[in-house]
Amino acid sequence: MNAYTQVNRSVKERAVKKYAMALGLILLTLTLSTCAQSGQQSVEVTRVVVETREVPVEVTRESTREVTREVTREVTREAEDEVKPVQVVVWTSETEADGSLRFVESLADDYTSFNPEITFEIVDKDAQVLRDDFLTADLTSDGPDLLWTVHGHVSPLAEAQRIMPVDDLFELRKYVDPAQKALELEGHSWGVPVSLGDHLMLIYNKDLVEEPPGNTDELIEMGQELTAGDQFALVYNQTDPWWLVPWLGGFNGSVFAEDGRTPTLNTPKMVKALQFLQDLVYQSAIVPPGTDYDGSFVLFNQGRAAMIIDGEWTLDRYRDALGERLGVARIPKVSATGSWPHPYSRGTCLLFPVSLGEDQAKLQAVVSFARFVTSANTQVLQVAKLDRLPALEAALEDPLIASDPVLKGSFDQLQVSIPVPTVSEMRCNWDAMRPEMEAVLMEQKSPEQAAEDMQQVARRCTENLED
Repeated sequence: MNAYTQVNRSVKERAVKKYAMALGLILLTLTLSTCAQSGQQSVEVTRVVVETREVPVEVTRESTREVTREVTREVTREAEDEVKPVQVVVWTSETEADGSLRFVESLADDYTSFNPEITFEIVDKDAQVLRDDFLTADLTSDGPDLLWTVHGHVSPLAEAQRIMPVDDLFELRKYVDPAQKALELEGHSWGVPVSLGDHLMLIYNKDLVEEPPGNTDELIEMGQELTAGDQFALVYNQTDPWWLVPWLGGFNGSVFAEDGRTPTLNTPKMVKALQFLQDLVYQSAIVPPGTDYDGSFVLFNQGRAAMIIDGEWTLDRYRDALGERLGVARIPKVSATGSWPHPYSRGTCLLFPVSLGEDQAKLQAVVSFARFVTSANTQVLQVAKLDRLPALEAALEDPLIASDPVLKGSFDQLQVSIPVPTVSEMRCNWDAMRPEMEAVLMEQKSPEQAAEDMQQVARRCTENLED
């Protein structure tokens, strides 16, 4: 572990301690209203109780510290003498590998420690399995009470009428715009965002690049100075259209028409985006041909590439490899249009089964827990423990992010990201774009022909979906 990593983790430990001490359930007097298929539901909270306890909070993977939390806990007037127990079953796609499952479990334990009448059963499932199981579950008997899952599940679950809109349950304007927009469909919001990320950004080696290029003209000019022999200016994954989409946005294009479902891949904007990427390889020659994901990482990690376009999910390994030499910035603005590239972003969210509308006590417990999960202190704790950018706007202003140049750069890129479409037609677009992008970057097709061919493939695929 290098010195920069040690300092960075030390800062995180202090930040986790600070926010763990403040973390608690700050639950105000409220009236919850929700509209589900069963009609209008109303829950009124009439009393607030304040408790102070000593609770062990795990602050890093290596250490545990005792902290004191002051917590406000809401109870109903009827439950003052006798509190009825509520068990909340949570299905989550979080995993043990990155510590996110343990994070979910620890938040549930913290909540229960101050609300002993509310307990949780956390069930982890593969994301695809979770979606399929929920679509077929009997929600009145063996289904979950809350889903902690990925943005991509919103569209299929909302269309199947398995989750309820939450417009009237939460103050949704508090969340970062791309995070909340990812959960919108047909004029309603279908969940509460927890984290946001997976966006691409420009990552650079400060030993080789003093200041990152601000636009594509600067990228090419700087890149030609940095490229010589087997040394290149820029690398990225040329086999995945996740890396094509930002440039399409930079040329003011989109993969869908305004209806959000009709593919629009054969456009002059797509042709310009493909031509630009092809020119980086064969005209300005600042990008090596044929690099995939792993090959790009190797070149950058060996110092044979000065810059790489890679995802937010890789920041930890770049921190470990480069330490204080790591730089993060926006993907350069397209000089021809004056527009920033728009990488896709996605994250995690809380979704609410329609069956909650029939159980006011459980609805109240689930909504209260969701507010706890997305409170400012919990969101900052998420940053410190998982390196995930929070979805709550206020949490993004915290010094933990503002004082970290890597996280700050990542958030700066996130501001011009757009949520990845979650409609089923997007699968058609991915499958259509991938081979055509590769063909252009291997000079096997012209950008014009590739755009025409990908549109035809996407159109046939969407027609089959309709059938």
